Amino acid sequence: MTNDTVNNKSAPDDEISLKELILKIREWWQYLWTKKWIIIAAGLIGGLLGLGYAFIKKPIYTATTTFVLETGEKSGGLGSLAGLASMAGVDLGGGGGGIFQGDNILELYKSRTMLEKTLLSPIDSNSQQPLIERYLEISGMRESWEKKPQLQNLHFKSGEVLSQIRDEQLRRLKDSVVSKVVEDLNKTALGVAKPDKKLSIIKVNVNSKDEIFAKRFNEELVDNVNEFYIQTKTKKSLDNVNILQHKTDSVRAVMNGAIYSAVAVADATPNANPTRQVQRVAPIQRAQFSAETNKAVLGEMVKNLEMSKMALLKETPLIQVVDEPVYPLNKQVVGKIKAFIIGSIIFAMLAIIVVVMKKFLFSIINL
Repeated sequence: MTNDTVNNKSAPDDEISLKELILKIREWWQYLWTKKWIIIAAGLIGGLLGLGYAFIKKPIYTATTTFVLETGEKSGGLGSLAGLASMAGVDLGGGGGGIFQGDNILELYKSRTMLEKTLLSPIDSNSQQPLIERYLEISGMRESWEKKPQLQNLHFKSGEVLSQIRDEQLRRLKDSVVSKVVEDLNKTALGVAKPDKKLSIIKVNVNSKDEIFAKRFNEELVDNVNEFYIQTKTKKSLDNVNILQHKTDSVRAVMNGAIYSAVAVADATPNANPTRQVQRVAPIQRAQFSAETNKAVLGEMVKNLEMSKMALLKETPLIQVVDEPVYPLNKQVVGKIKAFIIGSIIFAMLAIIVVVMKKFLFSIINL
């Protein structure tokens, strides 16, 4: 009996609270309905502002380059040939240096060195204006320097190397400007990623309000980074090839000199005295021995040189461009209808929040 009594008492309480909730919602709805013209006016104002933004907002152009990166194979298993090369003071490679693995090229695209070199490249072959000057114009940075006299006359030259500027103050100013531009590019304009982690395809996107800048910056950046990547990854093997090539040429020159020496001795003593053969036989035999010795050494070094070149080819990464930016670039524009609807919704919601907060505060004050 006691439990039934409690349940009977609690049921009316629940029913009353639900009724109060419905009445409260109805009250608030009626209040908002009385403010409908304020909310509608706010929505119209927001829609007009969104429409104006759509007209003012410049389109964003996107230049995209897609390429396939295949890292070179490790030159292992050279065996005795690597040992012979080591006797000549040359390392044919085969080590597992992992400094420049495939994924590291993604970070190279965002590095200051690569971006600075690209920014100081000319817009085209017929113009000496660097890309950074174009960026300063389209981004509005140069206009913001009107109150900074030390920056008003600051200009960059195509192909300029900032580290070689002797004027320390000028170099400092240019470095600061480049640092700011690089930071902005990494935040808003540059995107480098692998669409699929399982594949070796890399996509480089450059966004800009200027179509020419987006295309040229994308092309120049891809060329600079890929060239630097290949040179750095193969630098050790290429140095080994150059050293071995130099030593091979030296041995060949010594061998050729010994052959010519033997012939020169024979020509110098055409009617040698039979009792004085030492004047002819000894120099000839010495030259022939030197030639034969260098011939054997040259054969091994040529073999090592060819194997070193093969190792270089195996370690050289393959970078094949699949898609490159072409005019007209992909253009992103703000739709006028979409901007009007979004602006209307945002301002209408703000108006609802304002009128609700106003009524809530008045109710608290009147308590």
